[in-house]
Amino acid sequence: MTCKTVLVTGGAGFIGSHLCLRLFDEGHRVVCLDNFFTGRLENFGPRYQELLLSGRFEIIRHDVIEPIVLEVDQIYHLACPASPVHYQYNPVKTIKTNVIGMYHMLGLAKRVRARILQASTSEVYGDPQVHPQPESYWGHVNPIGVRSCYDEGKRVAESLMMDYHRQHKLETRIARIFNTYGPRMSVDDGRVMSNFICQGLRGEPITVYGDGEQTRSFCYVSDLVEGLCRLMASDTPEPVNLGNDREISMLELVEAISKVLDRRLEVIHKPLPPDDPTRRRPDLTRARTILGYEPAVSLEEGVRRTVEYFKSALV
Repeated sequence: MTCKTVLVTGGAGFIGSHLCLRLFDEGHRVVCLDNFFTGRLENFGPRYQELLLSGRFEIIRHDVIEPIVLEVDQIYHLACPASPVHYQYNPVKTIKTNVIGMYHMLGLAKRVRARILQASTSEVYGDPQVHPQPESYWGHVNPIGVRSCYDEGKRVAESLMMDYHRQHKLETRIARIFNTYGPRMSVDDGRVMSNFICQGLRGEPITVYGDGEQTRSFCYVSDLVEGLCRLMASDTPEPVNLGNDREISMLELVEAISKVLDRRLEVIHKPLPPDDPTRRRPDLTRARTILGYEPAVSLEEGVRRTVEYFKSALV
């Protein structure tokens, strides 16, 4: 494999840190760019010193809403808070990160003729009226809702990607990422997997919004990173869903976590947040056909590994 210089924006985040380590272990030079709003150096764990001493790893503290000049071969653009708690904290900054940050990364890619992959999201489908969601579905999104800074920001970012591809012949890749979980998620992430596990480990009741029958499809982080690397290596500029297509309800997720913890978990119900999707499951036909992608880690195994991580994180 040819050694490339690869930029990962948001590289100190949950998914970004896993991707950085994967690329480093493949022999590439990795430039990790992060403003450390949600990213953490601790995500590199005991390997941090090894990375810095290798001569093939660099960390730059930088916010993508400001331009930057670098020489790179590939760009994985992951920079943006992904949980509602974090992206609704400063919604104006969130949409600027999605749109202006994307614009700056595309400008960089255009200047150095780098291939660029955007970490888009299943949120572009909104509260879907088509199930499961194929890439051809245009979505059902509230453009003025409390989640729109993220949903619509990612939709505009996809528009920019395709326009740069058509107008400037840029090599672009778009990954529509569905719910992803695993070690290095933040304790205060606010997403359902970390919420349920942390509440369970603390002996607290599990907070379920709505009746608990709403569904999600959870992808373990190593499967997602495999999909990102396969997509970057592919020849398709069109969006590709990446995730796991096993669909479960929130109450079924409580049961899965209960089995790993080996005790019954008490559930309390609260009202469903505004614009929260009731069903979410990817149609993975395109990923399977084009990328040969297949999730490998079962929900049971993934939850077990994630529980072990949070046991140490909560100490």
